[in-house]
Amino acid sequence: MASLHSYDEWSTLREVIVGSAENYTSHDRELSFDVFFHENLYRSDWAYPRLAASTPVQDRSWQIKQRYVDELNEDVENLAKVLTSLGVTVHRPLPLLPDTPSIKGLGWEAMPVPALNVRDNTLILGDEIIETPPAMRSRYLETRLIAPVFKAYYDAGARWTTMPRPILTDRSFDLSYARDTETTLGGPTEPISDPQPSTFDVGYEMMLDGAQCLRLGRDLVVNIANENHALAVNWLERHLGDRYRVHRAYRMSDNHIDSMILALRPGVFLARHAGIRDHLPATFRNWDFIIPDEPTSFPTYDDDDLVLTSPYIDLNVLSVSPNMLLCNKACVDLIRKLERSGFDVVPVQHRHRRLFGGGFHCFTLDTVRDGELEDYSR
Repeated sequence: MASLHSYDEWSTLREVIVGSAENYTSHDRELSFDVFFHENLYRSDWAYPRLAASTPVQDRSWQIKQRYVDELNEDVENLAKVLTSLGVTVHRPLPLLPDTPSIKGLGWEAMPVPALNVRDNTLILGDEIIETPPAMRSRYLETRLIAPVFKAYYDAGARWTTMPRPILTDRSFDLSYARDTETTLGGPTEPISDPQPSTFDVGYEMMLDGAQCLRLGRDLVVNIANENHALAVNWLERHLGDRYRVHRAYRMSDNHIDSMILALRPGVFLARHAGIRDHLPATFRNWDFIIPDEPTSFPTYDDDDLVLTSPYIDLNVLSVSPNMLLCNKACVDLIRKLERSGFDVVPVQHRHRRLFGGGFHCFTLDTVRDGELEDYSR
């Protein structure tokens, strides 16, 4: 295992963690889940009224059809094989066991999910692993499934930091974004407006996912949609000191931005729309923006299938080098546009990205890339 070394999103990839989808069989519907996915729960008219945190765990479970689970596992394992075939060393998390019990916090309980979207709860900055404070109760212990890989990098010299862990009571969450209909695309039919008091309340807490961060060498662009994110960025800024420049992007998305914008190489972004430019620091607004056409290639689902992501999830590509990308093979128009922009595109199958909330960038955590800590803002 090489030393941890990753400063950007595009330089040549040497080592990566690919998530596991084993035993991803259901979604636990409770307040933290609904807050996190509220922007994309378009079909909430049949999924509500919302289930309270006090509802027994077994009654909140939203089952996923087995054939979708089987096909997801096939696609994730194939992703790992493709990366290996390209000369990338692939590490894997521990699998979630089928009989894993629920997670119990101070006043809440949730069923865990496997470490599939490994980008979310960790931020790699150079030689440092930073475990970020999770916003979903079901994912509270998810990084423990990746801990053996983290420990191996730590033993090889990496720094390993954990941001303050939230208690995650109902009143830990800033719900203003979920209530603001002018800035959201959809949302629940019943407003999330009834957080229950708890003995353990401490007010708003830090919450932040690594997928809210765009790594551009010395510059780190972080999406902030609520007070939870702002508190976490304050901590991050203090922790990083003058090693990085932290830029706040306000309400680029409700949470993650890697289906809004990705840096494909110095000078080139892949972005959902041209307006994303206005969210970036001025020095990066003159980069070229590749804007894809409206995506259309998705499976048809039944009324009892919970769709969690926007149609733009396939912007979630993974850079293997400044000239090579992994892209969903179903996105023929996007592949052609990327090829016309000078990229070699490796098409890889990923069928049910809208049911499991992630694409190739989400499923991976790059731990070793060739790039150094460069200043691209000059």
